[in-house]
Amino acid sequence: MQVTVSWGGNALFVGQSGSGHEVVMDGPPDHGGENKGPRPMEMLLLGVGGCSSFDVMSILKKRRQAVSDCVCQVEAQRADAVPAVFTHINLHFVVSGDNLSEKAVEQAVKLSAEKYCSASIMLQEGGVTITHSHEIVGQ
Repeated sequence: MQVTVSWGGNALFVGQSGSGHEVVMDGPPDHGGENKGPRPMEMLLLGVGGCSSFDVMSILKKRRQAVSDCVCQVEAQRADAVPAVFTHINLHFVVSGDNLSEKAVEQAVKLSAEKYCSASIMLQEGGVTITHSHEIVGQ
């Protein structure tokens, strides 16, 4: 896997993935940016949320759950010192659908957290406390 990040001036950077997709990252005005894209640390959280969401949905589809929506709300706390690393991240899944099994959703979130989500597991091994929660919204 390979990506390229190119400077676009001031605090703006353009990342290009090996699969050919681009994303703009920028800093806030008080750090020389123009707020034209998410911060790099936000991108890291987006990656964790995306990786885990991919797992949860894949598992729920295999278990033939009638999911109509899945939203992963990611909240994080950072250290007050430099480097301002993440100290705690919580991934809260809101899963919507018809007659969803509480057990299936709970197991999907647990399997992602403990076995499948490379991004989450890597951060945990680096010392970040990561918690998971979920709720089911019926239709």
